[in-house]
Amino acid sequence: MRSPWAALAVACLATLILALDMTVLHLALPRLVSDLGATSTQLLWIGDIYGFALAGLLVTMGNLGDRIGRKKLLLTGTVAFSVASVVTAYAPNPELLIAARVLLGVAGATIMPSTLSIVRNVFTDPVQRTTAIGIWSSMTAVGFGLGPVVGGLLLDHFWWGSVFLINLPIMAVVLVVGIIVLPESSNPQAGRIDLLSVLLSFAGVVAVIYAVKELADGGFTADVTVSGVLGLAALTWFGIRQTRLPEPLIDVRLFRKRAFTASIVTNLLAIFTMSAMSLMFAWYLQMVVGWSPLQAGIAGLPGGLSGAVGGMLAAPLIQAVGRNGVVAIGLGLNAFSFMWYSTLGTELSYVYLLIPMVIGGIGIGLTFTVNNDNVLATAPRHRAGAAAAISETAFELGASLGIAILGTVLTSAYRSNLAVTDPAARESIADAVRVAATLPAEEGAQLVQAARVAFVEGIQVTSLATAVILAALALLALFGLRGVPKVIDTDAHAHT
Repeated sequence: MRSPWAALAVACLATLILALDMTVLHLALPRLVSDLGATSTQLLWIGDIYGFALAGLLVTMGNLGDRIGRKKLLLTGTVAFSVASVVTAYAPNPELLIAARVLLGVAGATIMPSTLSIVRNVFTDPVQRTTAIGIWSSMTAVGFGLGPVVGGLLLDHFWWGSVFLINLPIMAVVLVVGIIVLPESSNPQAGRIDLLSVLLSFAGVVAVIYAVKELADGGFTADVTVSGVLGLAALTWFGIRQTRLPEPLIDVRLFRKRAFTASIVTNLLAIFTMSAMSLMFAWYLQMVVGWSPLQAGIAGLPGGLSGAVGGMLAAPLIQAVGRNGVVAIGLGLNAFSFMWYSTLGTELSYVYLLIPMVIGGIGIGLTFTVNNDNVLATAPRHRAGAAAAISETAFELGASLGIAILGTVLTSAYRSNLAVTDPAARESIADAVRVAATLPAEEGAQLVQAARVAFVEGIQVTSLATAVILAALALLALFGLRGVPKVIDTDAHAHT
């Protein structure tokens, strides 16, 4: 008999690589300028297009897995991801690199909902299922944390493309072991996928995320307005169409379940507040504290690892304080950590950063584990892929919104606190350092110090705003998830 824990190990390994690929490229971006001659616009597309393709296709691929079989889709995606990784690693120019990143995103979208829906189907015991989803959820946090470390180590010794070749041996393990240990599951009553719904969901999600990212980079422009309006119109049309189809891509009746809706909304807003953190601290540790990229990557690792601890603590805590209590505690711990971040200065003792990082990481693990379990447990088993895709699309949308809006708050605070007239220095702290290098030594040092102080003041304002949002969100979760059973019997939802 196949072990569900072996299936979980395969799902976790695949998820780890997908999360790692989100952040592993960050440190390599400067190399792409010198090695491939990538322009600043091309760099943005190289960084963003993977997430666009992934987010836009999650709902479609989740439904495809429900129809053709989640194991089949996962293993197909694994092969496609490996091929795309090789093409990406050896891309000779920026254009082909962007195209290869699209393929990586498409392949990632076939893998991500499949991993979670397989976990949902192999664990029939509710308590074991919650524990398994906790372990699965922690892989995203660990992957995000490991990305900069792996990237830094590889870039110290190899060329930029090496950060993608790390995918190959791990995906080979997923493929071989997956063939042996994963059971096949699908929805035997599934009808054909509505192609117009596929088009509307992809266009809507990508257009909205694009508008949000462009808004963060350049403010309101014609592009942002057109993209945002068209994206929202496509998503509205998509939502209305789902209510009229016998086999919709998203069963809108799921949103009538309070646990499902409250968990999706809480997850979206929680990742909104937390997504800017890794970007914020990458800049802070390198540009203000003066650490190397590898040091900065290693410094953030305990946050991801403590997220894994939080994921494993979630199941026993549910029995003690209920699902709403665990989510509220998780968000409360994060509110506390961001309050702490609002006291950071231009000088740093690592221990001073480590304490809130670990506390916040545990909080993230608690929050996402329970919310992901709520989403899957309240959806019927034959729609597990679609339910997982909804959860993960909300995650991607929340992350994009967070980087855009909180990143804008940080940038605005930096500019308002930097009392210099040079427009280039006011763009970002990195630009201020570049400008300072062209000035006489004393004048340059004064500009760098002023930029560091302004950036830290920006972090303080952003962290304080984030802490307030998280505290309010903790109260929302406490009431929004009140009454959700500690043990959700999935069989009760099997035919709903």
